[in-house]
Amino acid sequence: MLKLDRRHLLAGAAAFPLLGVSSLLRAAEPDLADLQDLTTDAQPIGADERRTRIARAQALMRAHGIGAVLIEPGSSLVYFTGVRWGRSERLTAVILPVEGEPCIVTPFFEEPSVRESLGIPAEVRVWQEDQDPLAVVAGFLRDRKLAARPIGIEETVRHFAVDGLARALPRARIVSANPVVRGCRMIKTAPEIALMQRATDVTIAAYRWTYPRVEAGMTPAQIAALMSAATRKLGGTNDWNLILLGEAAAYPHGSGKPQKVVPGEVVLMDCGCSVQGYQSDVSRSFVFGTPRAEQRKVWDQVARGQQIALAAARLGTPAGAVDDAVRGYYTSLGYGPDYRLPGLSHRTGHGIGMDGHEPVNLVRGEKTPLAPGMCFSNEPGLYLPGSFGIRLEDCFHMTEAGPKWFSTPPRSIDAPMG
Repeated sequence: MLKLDRRHLLAGAAAFPLLGVSSLLRAAEPDLADLQDLTTDAQPIGADERRTRIARAQALMRAHGIGAVLIEPGSSLVYFTGVRWGRSERLTAVILPVEGEPCIVTPFFEEPSVRESLGIPAEVRVWQEDQDPLAVVAGFLRDRKLAARPIGIEETVRHFAVDGLARALPRARIVSANPVVRGCRMIKTAPEIALMQRATDVTIAAYRWTYPRVEAGMTPAQIAALMSAATRKLGGTNDWNLILLGEAAAYPHGSGKPQKVVPGEVVLMDCGCSVQGYQSDVSRSFVFGTPRAEQRKVWDQVARGQQIALAAARLGTPAGAVDDAVRGYYTSLGYGPDYRLPGLSHRTGHGIGMDGHEPVNLVRGEKTPLAPGMCFSNEPGLYLPGSFGIRLEDCFHMTEAGPKWFSTPPRSIDAPMG
């Protein structure tokens, strides 16, 4: 509804003459005057922070015997260098050496644009259209005397780059860079935590603005448009909104069937945004109208599941133990067992930071011990196929004193936004 342009609204006015054009325009453009940007004083990640990250990466490279790490565009490239770039068939990448300044490899004609967002001291090597970019990467490694040492590959680097590097350096040992990149990115610093907190504040404020404006007959797209408009006015970017209505809420990522808000049925909203590149992820479930006894019971069980998950998140505990604790509780209620339905068919939570989903997850078998600075979603939903589902999701971060919420979970289905 919010995306209708003036031409379509004028056409619609002919079909509804009693409403008039001005009324249609007001309906399509909600009044956001009472919302203020919450991000005006949010501090972006600076050069000193990035230099600290590179120093940490180099320490981890030394600890794991890795000579250099190759990273393509994406959140890891931004994390270490500040360079915001898209992936294409033309390689742009950074090589983090175990010592000294990094090197950006990019097409010749892209160099000025790449330098615009480069946030660290770095060498830039370019390649022409008739050259092999991986030969340029190999040249840098040879010049730094790193070609004979293991070369770490960030986990999202595409095959053509890995294959090309192996051909350019046939004697090179290619290894995973996870111990380095994950070792840095999993542990958030205070500036990162502050940006994630601000993103969460935006999402919670947008929820509280949107909730009283949900009406019978609305579609998921109409609710999402309200949430999006509020999020952007509040200062969030890259917002996303998953709205599941009625039976569709029983399927964690929804259904393609037509949906609308119906009195007595569940509205499940899973929404988030970014602030300075850091994500929020919050889910709320409520009933439009008066909840039935079963809906109230399941909502309360999920709320309890969230608290059990938080209580299990203790420093040094394997991440998978959090999922085990929730799943044990749900099994005691007759759900499952394991990942079977009705019950909790997905992991209890995922890592979060610059990406909405990051390693590691709160899932069975994950042995990574919880440590200060790790951030996770906590979303132990319950799903009853053919009926409804309830998901409450709030993120938390680990501190020296244990887990701390980014957003406080609601206490009642009757006050679902807190």
